[in-house]
Amino acid sequence: MNISYRKLLPEESKIYRAIRLESLEEFPESFGANYQEALKIEKFRMENDIEQQTAERFVLGAFADKEIIGICTFIKDENNTGNIYQMYVKKEFQGKNIGMGLIKAIIDEAFQKFNDIEIHLEVAHGNDKAYKLYEKVGFREVKNSSGKDPGNAITMKYIVE
Repeated sequence: MNISYRKLLPEESKIYRAIRLESLEEFPESFGANYQEALKIEKFRMENDIEQQTAERFVLGAFADKEIIGICTFIKDENNTGNIYQMYVKKEFQGKNIGMGLIKAIIDEAFQKFNDIEIHLEVAHGNDKAYKLYEKVGFREVKNSSGKDPGNAITMKYIVE
């Protein structure tokens, strides 16, 4: 099995939708969205961004041969910061370092596109597996600087070593 990571292409917006819905159904506690509510949305904003290949908003996919097995979304803000969202690897592929490869690939892509960008993400309290992965990759817990209440999430920032 060959694992690869790359940006999703315009014609792959529907496979993004399918795996995004799967992530909400499988792990509702990990995402700030509801599966039943998401089903009612005709087209997700990220589907449009994938189709338009929006530079500041992109999705990387993890592929086992040609099958998509994971996704990770990056959204750049105006002040040279960006956020990682929607990190998900299918259950049967978890524990095989695919999540680590995916998060490293999206960090590399962000640094290639945007010089000296500051990268943040949020992880749900109690999602220890994800928290440990992010720590291993180089993220550290920080105070939420946006002033918004992160609710049940921990804000983390990527520290370039």
